[in-house]
Formats: sequence, C-alpha cells, structure tokens
Amino acid sequence: MNSSRKGTIAGAIPLLSIALVSCGSSGGGSAEPPGPPRATVLNAALASPWGMAFLPDGRMLVTQRRGTMVILSADGAQVEASVGGLPDVVADGQGGLLDVALDPAFDPAANPWVYWTYSEAGRDGGSGTAVARGRLLGSSMSDVEVIFRQTPKVASRIHYGSRLAFRGDGTLFVTLGERGQDDPSDPGMGSAQNLATHLGKVVRIRSDGSLPPDNPPLGAGDALPGIWSCGHRNPQGAAIHPTTGVLWITEHGPQGGDELNVVPGGGNYGWPIRSYGCPYGSPVGDDCRVGGGVHAPRYVEPVSCWVPVSIAPAGLLFYTGERFPEWRGNAFMGALAGRALWRVVLDGASETSREKLFEDLGERIRHVCQGPDGWIYLLTDRGKRSRIER
Repeated sequence: MNSSRKGTIAGAIPLLSIALVSCGSSGGGSAEPPGPPRATVLNAALASPWGMAFLPDGRMLVTQRRGTMVILSADGAQVEASVGGLPDVVADGQGGLLDVALDPAFDPAANPWVYWTYSEAGRDGGSGTAVARGRLLGSSMSDVEVIFRQTPKVASRIHYGSRLAFRGDGTLFVTLGERGQDDPSDPGMGSAQNLATHLGKVVRIRSDGSLPPDNPPLGAGDALPGIWSCGHRNPQGAAIHPTTGVLWITEHGPQGGDELNVVPGGGNYGWPIRSYGCPYGSPVGDDCRVGGGVHAPRYVEPVSCWVPVSIAPAGLLFYTGERFPEWRGNAFMGALAGRALWRVVLDGASETSREKLFEDLGERIRHVCQGPDGWIYLLTDRGKRSRIER
C-alpha cells in the first residue's frame, strides 16, 4: 500500500450536499471573492492549547493542557477570562486538560452545559482519561460532575486520545487511547483488543454519563458497557459526518500507519494486531508492517493512511461553510509530526485525493475547527490561534 491508498468501507453512505458546521458554530459566512487561502495569526500567547469551542456570541473556549480553560474575545486577540471551577488534572507527558465541547442545545441562560476531557489521577500514580461537565455561568463552572472515567488507570504519560463529538441524537462519543499499553512486537498484550478495558476504544454515552441502550453489542459478557468500537491506538481527532451522521476519527499509528477511519459502530480497527505502520526503530519500508498491514477481513480497513512515516493527525473537521466552496465536504486534520494541515477529498467513504497545506507555518497543528463565520481556525502547540481566510 502506498501513501495515496484509497480504502472502502462496505455500506458507507455517499457524501451529499452539506449545510451544517462544526465546533458548536451556527452557520456559514457569506460568499467571498476568489483568492488564495492564507493563515493569519490572531493570538500567539496561549499556553499549549488543545481544544476549542465557539460560544453563541462568537467568543471561544480554549483548553490549555496545563490545566486552564480560557475565554477568548470574539476577535480571538484577547483572553477575557480564565474559567474557574475546573477539577485538577495530571499535566504530565501528553496528559492535562484536553478537549472541550458545548452541549448541542447550549444556551447561556437555559442550558449552559460544557463538557471537557482531561487526564485524571488515580491511585498508585496511575492516570486515565475522564469526561466532566459543568454549567458555564459567567467565567466559572458550577455543578461540575465527572460523567465518565476510563478503566483502568495506568502508570503511563502517553496516548490519552480524548476527543469529544456529539451526535445528532445528543449522545456523546469519547475517543480513548490505549495509554501505550500495547506493543506490536508482543500483540498478546492486546489492551485495545481487550473489551474488559476502555483502553484503545471509542465509547458512546449520554450527556449525563448514562449509557444508550442501542450501543452495538461487542464481545462476550465481560465487555465493559458503553464501548462503541475497539482496536484503536491513539485517536486524537473525531467529527460527525454532517450528511450521514456517522462518526469519523483520526488516530496515530506507530512508525507510519496513521489512519482516517469511519466508525459506524461495532467495528474492530486492528491495533495492535494489524497496522500499516511498523514498530519503532524498524527500517523504513513495507516489510515491517505490523501483522502484514492488511486489516480485512477480520478488522476494518482505514479510509486512508499515511506511510511510511507518521504525520501524527490531531483534530478532524468536515468543512461545510461558504468561504471555501471548493473545499465543501472535504475532511481536514492537523498534523503534529508533519507540521501541516491536511485536506482529504472523499467520495463517500473512499479517499480520492489529498493535499498538504500550510506546512510553511512550521507549527504542530493540534486542532482544526470551523467558526461561525465560515473560516477555518487552528490551534498549535506553540500557543498560536490562527484563522485560514482569503
């Protein structure tokens, strides 16, 4: 398989015309005259930003990995306030305060619920991904409660996953990394394959943390409730397809083998038994692919993957706005290792082409989001919030 491989998932629904937006925004902007897209830095003083969500008035909530959440002004230039009332986080390694999302029916007065993921301490030095929610009143969270905890907590500093995506029915998907517990040279460890753990899984919960009755059945009686899919490594991007309503994710491979996946529910995505990537330290090439690479028929083939080296995809967006009509329906993802924004053109659940954009920024792009104005917004690890505009 080469870097332009096109995967196909049986039963996928083709892309149709799109009229929804992402990151809690409420509409697209007006049409703009043609012109080359450019990146404009709006704020360069953030501290390791990780997730973002637009408030109805155009301001933005941004999480910062060390444990703070801030409210940015509508123009993005100023930090108006730090949000109080958050729980403590384990800001160690890749852990900390991670993603953030608004309730789909968010209203500042009647329904001000905000959801976020973070690395939560456990006993004996372990940690794990947790999901909390609180009511945003002014610049403070009240009625904070933890609605999900990854099981088990482990002594690891990596692979928290941690993206949030609300489906149209109000249920919430949470992506969970395998916390570095799976070694492809010893796939018998298999935490991502072990349904008695939340390691390397996607879960689907209700907004109060209870479990929907229609989650797909997976495994035997020892399977933890709430698991939507398994066999993931470190999924750091998640988005709901705006036409089909199906979850898509991006996830990190080892040495190569990063994936874009469609996740309709009930699937096993192969890690650590199959990957188009190779164990770290292997010679660059195809012969070292984990389990031979090919996932089918036992495991779900990726829609797209990156070989022989990784881009470390982070964040995921289906563009639906009017500012870039030529991009409508395309998938966008940031790249940490590749330091770029990737655009993937899709035909249903198959890749037709892809393009590497804005690599001249030289930034590890942590998240990508569409704003209520129809522009595309980026967060980078070095503290920048940028807008892709014309």
